[in-house]
Amino acid sequence: MGTSIFDELGAKAVINARGAYSMLGGSVFSPGVWAAMEAAARSYVDMADLLDASGRVMAGLLGTEAALATPGVAAALALASAAFVAEGDGPKLERLPDVSGMKTDIVIQRRHRYRYDRTLRLSGARLVDVGDEDGTSADQLAAALGPRTAAICVPAHLDGEPGTVSLADVIGIAQRRGVPVLVDAAYLVYPIERLLGLARCGADIVCFSAKYMGGPNAGGIVCGRKTWVDAISCAGFASFELGQHRVFGRPYKLDRHTVVGVVAALQEWLEMDHDARHDRYAGKVRVMIRALGGIPGIELTPCRFPLEDTPLPEPINCLQVRITPVTGTTARQVSDGLWALNPAIALHVRDDALLAVVETLADGEEEIVAGRIRDALVPRRG
Repeated sequence: MGTSIFDELGAKAVINARGAYSMLGGSVFSPGVWAAMEAAARSYVDMADLLDASGRVMAGLLGTEAALATPGVAAALALASAAFVAEGDGPKLERLPDVSGMKTDIVIQRRHRYRYDRTLRLSGARLVDVGDEDGTSADQLAAALGPRTAAICVPAHLDGEPGTVSLADVIGIAQRRGVPVLVDAAYLVYPIERLLGLARCGADIVCFSAKYMGGPNAGGIVCGRKTWVDAISCAGFASFELGQHRVFGRPYKLDRHTVVGVVAALQEWLEMDHDARHDRYAGKVRVMIRALGGIPGIELTPCRFPLEDTPLPEPINCLQVRITPVTGTTARQVSDGLWALNPAIALHVRDDALLAVVETLADGEEEIVAGRIRDALVPRRG
């Protein structure tokens, strides 16, 4: 298959049939996004000016008061936490993570705890659980808000979890108490109506990841109320370099081509023919079904892989390969064997099924993946 730049460096390349994951490098840029990033890398710019100008463009696209590029959503959560705790005040931002005398508490519903909420604590903030494993009521949430409350965090992918207060109701409670709301909507970028609905939901800050729109792995967007977007900007690396205070966010630096790539990806994503995009994915899945058809002991199901949830019927971006004991192997064994190849093949395993996500497969790689799965299930003789 030829030598890749990764081979030259001594690292093994991967055929990515999992999706846009940080540990697989994020997304592959479209020609338009890549051209914009390459053009940005050829010359210099005042980064503060670029951040301000790109933020105005993104706010216009999203229909929000303000927006700002960040180095991913985890960094956005840390910067937003700092902004809420210090309330955008330079001397306070300089003191973080020493939060003495500040609003220190970021409230989160117990059933909304998730793996990335730890980034909120990097500023020195304290996470305060509300409710228990059985859930949280609106009264419990309202009672938890006090003079030390800096913000409420809602991971949007868990909105609607049984026993939790909905995002709309959280925003209502928070507004009545004068508490800002932070929403992590990292990968909830499709359908477009959902993306725009979350951006304009009334929360003070909403965060999106650029990699799920075909942008840089280390790119993100915060949008929402200008007061709080400005406070996040005050906590960021440009403020450290240009301002009088050595603020919290200096490690969260952005390249100029990353900022431009975030904007270009958002523009393309909002203008894209997503029906045609899904038609391409469905075509790749059909190619895999033809290649794997007729193998005893497997069941092939086109589906949609939505990251953290169970597969959905549509729109199709994935092939589920259920493996029964008749084959003499397991989904985990097949996946481990394909990961050991060079290039490695990255698949999901859910119980007795392989899940091959085609969104991140280059043209022709669907045939390679299907062929390797077939080889693992039907060993060649002789």
